[in-house]
Amino acid sequence: MIELHDATKTYEQGRRVVNAVRGVTMSVTGGEFVTIMGPSGSGKSTLMHLMGALDTPSTGRAIFQGQNLQAMSDSERSLLRRTRIGFVFQAFNLLPTLTAAENVALPLLLGGTARRLAMARAIECLQNVGLDPRKDHYPEELSGGEMQRVAVARALIADPDAVLCDEPTGNLDTATSRDILELLSKLPAPNRRAVILVTHDPSAAAYGTRLVKIRDGVIESDEPVRR
Repeated sequence: MIELHDATKTYEQGRRVVNAVRGVTMSVTGGEFVTIMGPSGSGKSTLMHLMGALDTPSTGRAIFQGQNLQAMSDSERSLLRRTRIGFVFQAFNLLPTLTAAENVALPLLLGGTARRLAMARAIECLQNVGLDPRKDHYPEELSGGEMQRVAVARALIADPDAVLCDEPTGNLDTATSRDILELLSKLPAPNRRAVILVTHDPSAAAYGTRLVKIRDGVIESDEPVRR
């Protein structure tokens, strides 16, 4: 489903060159729950951005479902992200002027889906994360865990092939983090949907089926999670 072939990512910060990802080759298949763990500045978020078409490699290749991401235009990659990849971030990224249901429906509304159909699908997604009673509440009326459930529902609105999560429990307490991780662990679908979770927390990484450890932009290990 997702492949990186000798991928690098280099940034320029003034006169300084940062090699965020250095020659990474790896793949993720449908049904996997891959956790990427490493210290701050290790390149784990950059790696996720390459997999999710948020960025493209400086050298090497990034492939999503057989499509070379570098060969696509910005608008084509944007469409790919909106229709085939779901994202969950640490900061929730909910619009404060929209209700929970409207936040979830937003990707479909931006794609031109009729409001009635988009809202019906949004309520279905909120039901799937146990939050449909809060569908008419605004973000400021929700707890941190509830806001992250809204974000997960939004990530699922287009029934994506992959869900990519960047430190999704970073702003949550231990009990709420556990609930969100349990929810994410149920999202992979055999031969269909993969979940990729970026974290620095070993307890969060333990929810995956496969653990990739990265340091200084290089993969140190890649092995099944031992339960």
